[in-house]
Amino acid sequence: MVDEALSAGAVARRLGVAVTTLRTWHQRYGLGPSRHEPGQHRRYTADDLARLEIMRRLTAEGVSPAEAARWARQAPGAVRVEDLPRSRPPGVRDGGGPTIPVGRAGPAARGLARAAMRLDSTAIGETIARSLADEGVVATWDRLIRPVLAGVGERHAATYALIEVEHLLSRCVSEAFAALSRATRPAGPPRILLSCADEEQHTLPLEALAAALAEAGVGHRMLGARVPSPALLRAVDRTGPAAVVLWSHTPATADPTQLEALVAARRRPLLVLAAGPGWPVAALPSGVVRPTHLAEALALVVAARDSLEQPPST
Repeated sequence: MVDEALSAGAVARRLGVAVTTLRTWHQRYGLGPSRHEPGQHRRYTADDLARLEIMRRLTAEGVSPAEAARWARQAPGAVRVEDLPRSRPPGVRDGGGPTIPVGRAGPAARGLARAAMRLDSTAIGETIARSLADEGVVATWDRLIRPVLAGVGERHAATYALIEVEHLLSRCVSEAFAALSRATRPAGPPRILLSCADEEQHTLPLEALAAALAEAGVGHRMLGARVPSPALLRAVDRTGPAAVVLWSHTPATADPTQLEALVAARRRPLLVLAAGPGWPVAALPSGVVRPTHLAEALALVVAARDSLEQPPST
């Protein structure tokens, strides 16, 4: 529980619901913020948050909003977990599946995980958009999106379930990154080329790098998934990029000959990055760099861009 009063946005992040949902619960059922200071918006107290948590949990389990609100309006200390009505078996929560583990990630990641389990695309999109605006792309990817995606992957590996959750969450992440990129105006021509390895279809980390470049005002071209090596080499020859980032998620798509071809290209880029866990470090060609995280990849390609655009010394 929290001691400080919280804004609607902070409560929405903790619960994994949309701000518009909080407004509806306030207007229809009286579950609104109770702390008010002159000249300021009302804020949610610890007791308000406890009531809203009951409301969120019961509605996610199929209890009607009116009935859930009746329970939630009781004093939080008077409601025991075992007394709450259930329309689903014990242990099944947040839309009919197991919860998503997020490790030590913060309240926003837990809220995003709950929204993902409910397949609540509105809440997912709002949570990601708020984080991008407040924290930026790199922090949002590392502290919010990656922990939830990893948790979904962990649950899928154990249960072979949550495919629908992964697909919806991935689409929402892609839309958020694309919206950020559309809203920016890169300074200068696109000097960075982003591509997946041949047959690689896992694009989200590459989209995260594209969004981080857009946020930094760095022009880039995104080729996307499953780019055959000849096509990538033609793109390099036609655009003369300062850096090429080749992403591989699994060893099955990480053929080092793709990197060797880039290094030997007629218009060899200043920097070739082998990004992703698929690439075997021991098999990387000389001159190819393998970044370990998004911030490192961003710094490397920006430095390559700056080197290419730096005027020659006289």
